[in-house]
Amino acid sequence: MKYQAVLFDCDGVLVDSETITNGVLRDMLAESGWQLTLAQCMAHFVGKAVHDERKLIESHTGQPLTEAWMASFRERRNQGLVSSLQPIDNALAAVKQIHTKYAGRIACASGADRFKVELQLKKCGFMPYFEGFIFSGHEMPRTKPAPDVYLAAAAALGVAPQHCAVVEDTVTGVMAGLAAGATVYGYSPSSAGHDAPQALLAAGAQRVFTDMDALAGLL
Repeated sequence: MKYQAVLFDCDGVLVDSETITNGVLRDMLAESGWQLTLAQCMAHFVGKAVHDERKLIESHTGQPLTEAWMASFRERRNQGLVSSLQPIDNALAAVKQIHTKYAGRIACASGADRFKVELQLKKCGFMPYFEGFIFSGHEMPRTKPAPDVYLAAAAALGVAPQHCAVVEDTVTGVMAGLAAGATVYGYSPSSAGHDAPQALLAAGAQRVFTDMDALAGLL
């Protein structure tokens, strides 16, 4: 094997959540006075934590981004995920195969809050493969593009980051994996919510692939 462990992002890599989350965000920003299309909203926010974009949001809405607003966003987002979330095509089979191949040395390292990550993994059938090795950027000193969440995941698995493969679909995530010292594989299908292959390669991804069915073979 090329690597000793595999670290997965969650949104856009394991679960097809970005259009759901950004649909809710677009609606709430519109209610606050900032009109965006879904595509524009995704261009601004995919791969980033909403609360980290406070200044951008406040500059467009003219209103403070309050904790009450964030709580409402998380509640509406979670309702949307519970009702509509699906796994990424072929991701569950890929995770199962890689979990076996690497004797369980896999982790989920997301920039999202833990409640969201665990909700998504449970709903889409991933929890048996990641339980005990789920890491949230919200619980780290810094979230992506800083490497903290990947460093924490590698340490928990007892593997040096240099011997880890990271699977990401955004430039922000690729930067985080590289900063940790890992080798990054970029997932870039043609559907909305993923950064383009050229952008992932320019950010430093080792390889870009378009179907999760290919991942186990690449690793």
